[in-house]
Amino acid sequence: MDLLNTLVDKGLRRETPTRGEALAVLATSDDDLLDVVAAAGKVRRHWFGRRVKLNYLVNLKSGLCPEDCSYCSQRLGSRADILKYTWLKPDEASKAAAAGLAGGAKRVCLVASGRGPTDRDVDRVSDTIRAIKEQNGGVEVCACLGLLSDGQAERLREAGADAYNHNLNTSESTYGDITTTHTYADRVDTVQKAHAAGLSACSGLIAGMGESDEDLVDVVFALRELDPDSVPVNFLIPFEGTPLAKEWHLTPQRCLRILAMVRFVCPDVEVRIAGGREVHLRTMQPLALHLANSIFLGDYLTSEGQAGRADLEMIADAGFEVEGTDRVTLPEHRTGGGCGSHDDGGCGAHEGDGCGSHGGGVCGPAPSGAGSCAGAAEESAPRTDEPRTDLVAVRRRGAGTDLAPNA
Repeated sequence: MDLLNTLVDKGLRRETPTRGEALAVLATSDDDLLDVVAAAGKVRRHWFGRRVKLNYLVNLKSGLCPEDCSYCSQRLGSRADILKYTWLKPDEASKAAAAGLAGGAKRVCLVASGRGPTDRDVDRVSDTIRAIKEQNGGVEVCACLGLLSDGQAERLREAGADAYNHNLNTSESTYGDITTTHTYADRVDTVQKAHAAGLSACSGLIAGMGESDEDLVDVVFALRELDPDSVPVNFLIPFEGTPLAKEWHLTPQRCLRILAMVRFVCPDVEVRIAGGREVHLRTMQPLALHLANSIFLGDYLTSEGQAGRADLEMIADAGFEVEGTDRVTLPEHRTGGGCGSHDDGGCGAHEGDGCGSHGGGVCGPAPSGAGSCAGAAEESAPRTDEPRTDLVAVRRRGAGTDLAPNA
């Protein structure tokens, strides 16, 4: 296919595809799907080999968010029966992070619901960052705390944070349809603040909220212009009790085409499969590793993910390897300082990172995942075109509970 040959050539040269080419990837047929995956896989392997970076989420403060993001189980007015608790103490957060690191995670993503942190919140998170760094050599820490005020990104950087996550989520033209309590411009401003402070910027999207192909291409091209080091791709978890609970439109094939399009537009960036991979990719998850070079390990913010052991087995069985702390994630031309910062001083490194699973507060990470058995056998499997509500399980273990975490 001439289109795919062109996109591979452009990806190897770091040349931006045209909007028409990006739209054409999303419009390919299921008959061409493996060709699309193979082509995008060439670009992925050129820049990242067969390494898979593991990231681990720690939900520092869950629920009761004053923002009205329609996709989020922690939103204002949410009726989702999720865990609700206030700030974890630094030692509690560090203990939670240790579970993920023991499972092979390279980056810890510290997430808190809310519009944005107060200065006292920044102090609290800074103490947590220091505790994690002191106890775990080589670990990367990404914060995801919502909208940043002037000077807060710098303080997080001084405390040892490597990255900051704040997702754009959807196109500017449709942003007002999913959130009214803050603007698309507010999100862009926070990503730019992280860049300016020398943090590695992590910013991504949520697919499956009723957006068009044009909206998906718009947000990915906007991300390319912002130039984050990592781009988490979330697939909407239609959580019961949220306004988007009925949005069950994604198929595994659609998800793979979206990931391929992101890889072609952002060839040398850490692309992370974030929230929703178990729910929407299901048995096609191993194919997605040919497109993305980063995933979350274990559970998400408010929902359970695939068992950590199953994640590791999937990576090995698909012929990939877990990226160690001794490896720099990003290609050399994008690194310079910190954990993958640009040599132009732009920013620093990732899950494309931070917190990349949607449903968290303003920061956008959130519920993703299926239950610990993501797709346990049933007497008769549901049709693939029906809602798979059986794959959405509220997190009842790990941070904020007395039960061991999934990692």
